Amino acid sequence: MTKAYYHPEGDNLIKMQDLGTKNQTSSEFRPPLHHHLYNPPHVVPTLAPTSSNTTTNTIRRQSNKNIQRKWELFPGKNKFYCDGRIVMARQAGIFWLTLFLVIGTSSLFFAFDCPYLAVHVSPAIPVISGVLFIFVLSNLFKTSFSDPGIIPRASKEEAWDTERREALINNNGNLPGTAYRPPPRTKEIFIKNQSIKLKYCFTCKIFRPPRASHCSICDNCVERFDHHCPWVGNCVGKRNYRYFYFFLVSLALHCVFIFSCTIAHLVILSRSDPLTPRVNALASTNNSSSGNIIDAIRSSPTSIIVCIICFFSVWSILGLSGFHTYLASSNLTTNEDIKGSYSSKRNNHHQEVINPFSAGNMFSNCAVVLCGPLNPSLIDSRGVVTEEYISANLIGIGSQGGGPEDHLTSRTSTYGALEEPKSVDSKSSYPSDLDRTTMIGSALDLDDVEDGCSKSVSGTNDASQVGLLKLSTV
Repeated sequence: MTKAYYHPEGDNLIKMQDLGTKNQTSSEFRPPLHHHLYNPPHVVPTLAPTSSNTTTNTIRRQSNKNIQRKWELFPGKNKFYCDGRIVMARQAGIFWLTLFLVIGTSSLFFAFDCPYLAVHVSPAIPVISGVLFIFVLSNLFKTSFSDPGIIPRASKEEAWDTERREALINNNGNLPGTAYRPPPRTKEIFIKNQSIKLKYCFTCKIFRPPRASHCSICDNCVERFDHHCPWVGNCVGKRNYRYFYFFLVSLALHCVFIFSCTIAHLVILSRSDPLTPRVNALASTNNSSSGNIIDAIRSSPTSIIVCIICFFSVWSILGLSGFHTYLASSNLTTNEDIKGSYSSKRNNHHQEVINPFSAGNMFSNCAVVLCGPLNPSLIDSRGVVTEEYISANLIGIGSQGGGPEDHLTSRTSTYGALEEPKSVDSKSSYPSDLDRTTMIGSALDLDDVEDGCSKSVSGTNDASQVGLLKLSTV
């Protein structure tokens, strides 16, 4: 055993500290001989590893509670669950009815029909029905809980820049001094030599991409908007259309399969067959076929309940499956088909109108629509809210109401006025009207403005006004 002498100061003090550390593992610690002359240093107690991990996890949980996610400030009318991982429409009552019908009907079939059919017909019946049931539920949840392709609203700077650009075109280069709502604005682009009009959304402050539309129920612009389906509790768009289609097809197959199996179950029970001795006894007393069917229903009443539910459901489900098969093979959406977007009747020049998004044949269209790459979500619902995000998206956040920025949003979206906003945050500052006009004019491409005026985007055909616009921006 190594001995050490301890003194109240000097290097020997460090030796004592090292020795004390080494002797922590020993069963007994003996103090030095002259311990009354020793003044031990201040030792900072440390926590055990388990306590340290527990404290770290506690601090991490507390810090996570203080973090605000972007879905908490989402301006639309959607509801988010599981910390932003699930997005649904606010009116989701019919979705729960759909879930109840699917699970309830399948449960009755599995409990009362499958055991009999697995023994007397084939053991593959419950296996096939189980696979279809799992496929139906997985596609239903994927359709209902995923982002359909929501397009984020324009930030404050983007919205004001768009408003100024359109005001310069609509007012011949002069910013409006009075509040008014400009006429509906559109932009024209060409895809495969086909003219496509991009409409401006006054709610989201953006020119909607091709095939996008604004859902009034969810209050969002959705990419490749098909329709809003209350049965799944969500919009059907670019990111969940394939799951919606697979849900319809699998549900149609599941309904047809269950309906056929329950009918077969009742028919077998109604026959005078050695497989059904109970029915044989009943048939000996009553030889009529109607009596046998009634007795079969009495012996398995749940089968007739399942038959009735499937009978009234299968027709609409089969019709929807066939309709969306036609849409997928043509690369169309329900919205485009109802509006007749690519119908020759809508063409004023009576020219042949084709779908510019078609891949050429039905197999290629189905591959593009149902098997193409899936784009990531654009809303970043689980992103962390920062001061820069709040400052940049002030207009979008305030569109739901309740904040001081609502006055700014209502002035722009309702009247289209381009008044200078109040100082909502200290980072945003706007120049005077003269500097603002000069700055905007220098930032714009005057050739584009001239083209826009000549194409009557703002309803003005006088090309001489372009010269006034150029003079006002010098």
